[in-house]
Amino acid sequence: MYLRMAKRLLFETDKWALWKLFWNMGVKGSLSVQRFKSKLKRGEVFPPFLYISIINSCNLRCQGCWVDVAAKQQVIDIDAMDKLINEAKANGNVFFGIVGGEPFMHPQILEIFKRHPDCYFQVFTNGHFITDEVAKQLRRFGNVTPLISVEGTEIVSDERRGRPGVLSKTMEGIQNCLNNKVFTGVCTSVCKTNIDDLVTEKWVDRLIEMGVFYTWFHVYRPMGPDSNPELCLTREDQRRIRQFVVDMRVKKPIVFVDAYYDHAGQALCPAATGITHHISPWGGIEPCPIVQFNSDNIHAEGKTLKEKLDSPFLKEFRELARDTTRGCIVLERPDLLEELIEKHGATDGTARQTAKAELHAMEVRPSQYSEEDAIPEKSWAYWLAKRMFFNDFNAYAGRDHSQNSAPAVLSRRVNVGDAKKTVTVPLEMSVNESDS
Repeated sequence: MYLRMAKRLLFETDKWALWKLFWNMGVKGSLSVQRFKSKLKRGEVFPPFLYISIINSCNLRCQGCWVDVAAKQQVIDIDAMDKLINEAKANGNVFFGIVGGEPFMHPQILEIFKRHPDCYFQVFTNGHFITDEVAKQLRRFGNVTPLISVEGTEIVSDERRGRPGVLSKTMEGIQNCLNNKVFTGVCTSVCKTNIDDLVTEKWVDRLIEMGVFYTWFHVYRPMGPDSNPELCLTREDQRRIRQFVVDMRVKKPIVFVDAYYDHAGQALCPAATGITHHISPWGGIEPCPIVQFNSDNIHAEGKTLKEKLDSPFLKEFRELARDTTRGCIVLERPDLLEELIEKHGATDGTARQTAKAELHAMEVRPSQYSEEDAIPEKSWAYWLAKRMFFNDFNAYAGRDHSQNSAPAVLSRRVNVGDAKKTVTVPLEMSVNESDS
């Protein structure tokens, strides 16, 4: 399998892009993680990987989207991006996840990539704006990998993305990248309507036949003003995805990305470890893309980016998340997150200004953490890579989460008269205001 993957890389990708992948992301990215670990020993945090939402606008209207895509367009302009990236580089960071909205709607996105040839950019996109000419420019730059989202069959995609004809336009964008030998990935936000169609060996085989080099099955998070909780996966569904990924990694010549587990199969939260944080289109520095609250902004004067990324709010978020669960604190304990936001007076980073009310209304749901369900890596290559470069960095050492995050019985906040209280109920039960 490893020889087949090496053969694919050598013969199906542009050699300049392959060099940039090896040097910018591989060598320099690995050094960034080593610097990150050295900083942790000194009690400092500067993430080696940053998510940057460069624009809020999007041409689609996806179910459960937490971004204000229909609000007045907001972008991080090229001068602010230059300043942000240069400060990050000065702290040893060269790897950036570019998100939105739809990033390719940003009028200066290609210029951003061109100005920073010493960095590597992973762009989360629906692919609709990747024309043949855009793909040709991505090939010339070599330092960009598009990660294009496919959300199901044609019918499911139209429903999930809120527009007709979505899948065919996405597949066209993928093909434009592959025709130009761009190192290309395909991701899926796995939910109830697409898990049976895409978390399959048949779909993985199709991606390989097309020429796709990596894939990412990330779990749907019920966030935003229309969170669509009926799409949420059960704990069994999430275990099924993890087992599928582990099994396919030793079988298929395609890279499987995941951000929620270490080499031993133990769950983790990337934001809790400090390996990544998020910048919103308005410049707010947030724990992660779904936690849309901030106490600092990249546009504010008086502090360095390093100081802002290790602010009291972010520092206490990391501590709270680590102390509470190895999974996602947003899903498992939204009440604690709400208390933290109130304690620090963190700002609602959305255009709609309803994120706090949405958080308050959230129901407790299972995340990737299950005390008895660790599934270790079977592949020696993934085991070694995660052991060296992607794990919990000892963040959870000595912490007992058994009392904070139970797999079968979870806490849920309910209103009883004028008072708010927390009750403990089986996850499948429904509690309403009449309960006492």
